Amino acid sequence: MITDFFQPGILTGRVAFITGGGSGINLAIGKTLARLGADIGICGRTPERLDAGRRQLEEAGARVFATVADVRDEEAVKSAVEGCHDTLGPISFTVCGAAGNFVAPAEAISPKGFRTVVEIDLLGAFHAAHACFEQLKQTRGSILFVSGGQAWVPFAFQAHVGAAKAGIDNLMANLALEWGKYGIRSNSIVPGPIAGTEGMSRLGGAQAEAIWKEMTPLGRMGRLEDIGAVAAFLATPLAAYISGARVVVDGGQNLTGSHVFNKALEEALKVSGPRGS
Repeated sequence: MITDFFQPGILTGRVAFITGGGSGINLAIGKTLARLGADIGICGRTPERLDAGRRQLEEAGARVFATVADVRDEEAVKSAVEGCHDTLGPISFTVCGAAGNFVAPAEAISPKGFRTVVEIDLLGAFHAAHACFEQLKQTRGSILFVSGGQAWVPFAFQAHVGAAKAGIDNLMANLALEWGKYGIRSNSIVPGPIAGTEGMSRLGGAQAEAIWKEMTPLGRMGRLEDIGAVAAFLATPLAAYISGARVVVDGGQNLTGSHVFNKALEEALKVSGPRGS
């Protein structure tokens, strides 16, 4: 297990709050932190996912606070953050991970669809960071934003996601600059293609995974634990002097560009049509 490479209990006494924490990459981050001793607060829009996530986090050894909250709703996020504090103690690590995505050519994306992705990804990330500020100031904690390669490499049919993720990376850098005086670190993690996730399903499923693997210099898909390990490192004192960094965890995939994937997805869309709008 990848957590065997960390000092046991290195995050004991720490509390992490994770948006979108009931599934996928965000849950994997939570489980890694839990195995290192952290207690975990999660929020999301789907009670069933939160319940399943809670059980997995408890099995990993954490005390868990879970509540339904839509990150687009500022007051709901504030309430979730306060509830996490009241249940587990002051937050020292915030993961802004809630995200939305669908595949569509730019001309087929409705203003509502574009706005929804930006509100979930970018506005939701700001709501979470802003709501956690006072607690992070108290603990001299850190924020981790979950970004994407679309932030700087143009991918076809991802105009909405690219705009949102570019905004997230800029927000991360601004908070690193402004909040550093409070001892708060701010960084982004950029996952590459991660096998078996909902994100990969939305981007074409098994067929797309084969293409991603071919496009990745390391010759394999990413694993959930690859992301969890880097996120955990950034949460520990090992990363105490890292702030304002965009940490890419993609096996070198974005070095190859997006052309091959764009062409394959274009062919798939000719058959299935846009996936969402």
